Amino acid sequence: MAKHNKWSKIKHRKAVVDKRRGKVWTKIAKALMVAAKHGGPDPDSNLALRYAIDEARYANMPRDTVERAIQKGAGGASTENYETIRYEGYAPGGVAVIVDALTDNRTRTITDVRNAFHDAGGNVGSSGCVAYMFQPRGEILLDAGSLSEDRVIELAIEAGALDAQPPDDADHPAWTVLTAAPDFAAVKDALERAGLTVTEANLTMIPDTMVTVRGEHARSVMDLVEQLEDLDDVQKVYTNADIPDDELAD
Repeated sequence: MAKHNKWSKIKHRKAVVDKRRGKVWTKIAKALMVAAKHGGPDPDSNLALRYAIDEARYANMPRDTVERAIQKGAGGASTENYETIRYEGYAPGGVAVIVDALTDNRTRTITDVRNAFHDAGGNVGSSGCVAYMFQPRGEILLDAGSLSEDRVIELAIEAGALDAQPPDDADHPAWTVLTAAPDFAAVKDALERAGLTVTEANLTMIPDTMVTVRGEHARSVMDLVEQLEDLDDVQKVYTNADIPDDELAD
């Protein structure tokens, strides 16, 4: 499998450590409430809740905040009108964009999403217009410690992973392990049992091919993703943009 979008990993890490941490926690809390509302408060029998709890843990969300959100959802919080919606479109430079939202007001959300695309010089397309370019995957970031590259790959294969990619960023020396979406939880658990430290894990959309963008197009793509991620209703943003390191440093 081709090396996947390093920029997406950088953006995701930033989202849980920078000034927008509070907004990220708010989005996770909403996901926790909705999952608990519809599937119950037990993560062992509610996979959606388990994923949301894991995401909260990797985002360093306080445990009491997580528990309050679960109790609120399980106790009948007004989340019955929330629905998951996916929007698709194009950013400048021919970059494909997928936006996953959790909303109780479709009109508000599509208006905000369309405005973000318009401001960046892109456009929202019809359902399915870019989704075929991506594959649903589990993505697990690992701290392999002192283990050799061969040993990490061996453990990933034994756990059922599709691919294991060694670190490509000296500042963030994490392995990236990709799984089939249905195998995500089982592979993550197996890697942890093998003694590897999972620093981040989530279900994601991996592009089949990347589109390299530079200059104004690169800045427009980054601005679009940031504007989309700032929207309260937007949970996740995926792109097939490959933005070179020198553009990221600007």
